[in-house]
Amino acid sequence: MTTRWLTPEEQRAWRAYIAASHLLEDAIDRQLQQEAGMPHLYYSILANLSEAPGRGLRMTDLAERTKITRSRLTYAVTRLEKDGAVRREGCRMDKRGSVAVLTDEGMELLERTAPGHVETVRAALFDHLTPGQVGQLEEICSAVARGLEGDDPQAAPDDVPWRRRSSGSCT
Repeated sequence: MTTRWLTPEEQRAWRAYIAASHLLEDAIDRQLQQEAGMPHLYYSILANLSEAPGRGLRMTDLAERTKITRSRLTYAVTRLEKDGAVRREGCRMDKRGSVAVLTDEGMELLERTAPGHVETVRAALFDHLTPGQVGQLEEICSAVARGLEGDDPQAAPDDVPWRRRSSGSCT
């Protein structure tokens, strides 16, 4: 098989993407660490839980939404539990599984942290783009995500670690 090397244009686009994504993630992490003492991943967990019905999600569903392995999610949720922001409850469908639930304290933390987070995202990303570029960014990122996830999320569950689950389980 012949290697399909990147063209000069693709190489510049790739390097620009890598630089921008690293700088953006660093800016977001620094802001969240300074204001809330948490990394971006923990904020994402809280935000996802806040948007869920009853402020709770099965651990497998939360892992898929945050695109992390279940072991990494378990570690993060354990830390958020110690801080009082999240609690785990048994799964009604399967006693072996668990559901992460955002506590009132976690919701208050999220509400205090959200304005600074949004301002950081706006200043670091959206303030540098025209409205047309925002649409292009969404289109590009959605196309890449669809390509990486596949059109059918159930087609190959073992291809990505956050999709691995036991059938019927809440874990």
